[in-house]
Amino acid sequence: MKYDAHFDKAIKSLKEEGRYRVFNDLQRRVGEFPMAYSHSAKRDITVWCSNDYLGMGQHPKVLKAMKDAIDSAGAGAGGTRNISGNHHYITELEALIAKLHNKESALVFSSGYNANEGALSTLAKQLPNCVLLSDACNHASMIHGIRSSRMEKHVFRHNDLTHLEEILQSIDLHRPKIIAFESIYSMDGDTGLIAEFIELATKYNALTYLDEVHAVGMYGKTGAGLAQERGLMDKIDIIQGTLGKAYGVMGGYIAASEAAIDVIRSFAPTFIFTTAIPPAQAAAAKASIEHLMDSAEERQAQQNAVAQLRKKMEQKNLPMMNDSSTHIIPIFVGDAELCKQASDRLMDEYSIYVQPINYPTVPRGTERLRFTPTPLHTEAMMQELVSALDEVFNHFNISRNFSAEILAA
Repeated sequence: MKYDAHFDKAIKSLKEEGRYRVFNDLQRRVGEFPMAYSHSAKRDITVWCSNDYLGMGQHPKVLKAMKDAIDSAGAGAGGTRNISGNHHYITELEALIAKLHNKESALVFSSGYNANEGALSTLAKQLPNCVLLSDACNHASMIHGIRSSRMEKHVFRHNDLTHLEEILQSIDLHRPKIIAFESIYSMDGDTGLIAEFIELATKYNALTYLDEVHAVGMYGKTGAGLAQERGLMDKIDIIQGTLGKAYGVMGGYIAASEAAIDVIRSFAPTFIFTTAIPPAQAAAAKASIEHLMDSAEERQAQQNAVAQLRKKMEQKNLPMMNDSSTHIIPIFVGDAELCKQASDRLMDEYSIYVQPINYPTVPRGTERLRFTPTPLHTEAMMQELVSALDEVFNHFNISRNFSAEILAA
């Protein structure tokens, strides 16, 4: 068999659909964020799609903590936590995360993906005859965790309380259940119905599992997330978060009761068989969380930047896909090839970097450009972006019409 011929065929299909992804070779430089050097384009560019939402990946406190930990403990973790990788830096980080979310315990994973997959699959397996109920727009890591559990699952329409309650009514009240949802959905930028999901979970004897990866550091008095901002954090049973977005480092975590965390620690393959995050990474994450627990300056500046950019986009009639105040601003294109062409033109003509978002990340027909303004994007950068987008939409004759019905379809 000519194996490579099959691989080539698969890639050719992606290219024909306009979904083949090209990764720019970027060099981030300390003190210049959101600017970067593109080795692909051989020039400086402005990055508009980073998940380092607050620029904490270059914050002096974070860099110092990482450097100090390297000098003190070296580069690596030494192995999995079960073998020799359970260093003091990581236990300190877990204690801080538990405090952040006001939970009894926390557990750090090598990534948010591993945290979701490991926690959801393990918790469901340990509850007899458990049923998982998942929002239709949940992240791939949550979907894979639910599938890996091999327990009964139901997918309810996005933020559809009536549909969720219909499913809950069909399940024995005393049967274990987990309702899994997100606080902020990363591709649409809308928010989950946290209070309403909690109410249904209480009514139907279910656990709540909340993914806060796009909200931790960003919302709430101490940056604990959208549930904290809405005064609901203590009513959520299990909170999952990341260290790789607003906190600017890498890794994921679960915060919950001591019993739930001990079960995940003891049974989750994505925790047991993965090398621990290094001391420097844990120290940097701890420094970032500590800073954002005390400082609201970055959050406020970021929210101001979002409001400013949204206003400029409205003035140019650019088709924003939500009207919420979250930090994620998707601009609707609706065609994979056009989306890629728009992204390329922004880079080639304006040195503006934003990745096209195509299937399978989003459904076909809802392709988009996704912008994440940070506190470090200036008004001049925003004006340059909006003017460039206006020209690109005109150049490719991209429709500026968008309605929520497109997503519902």
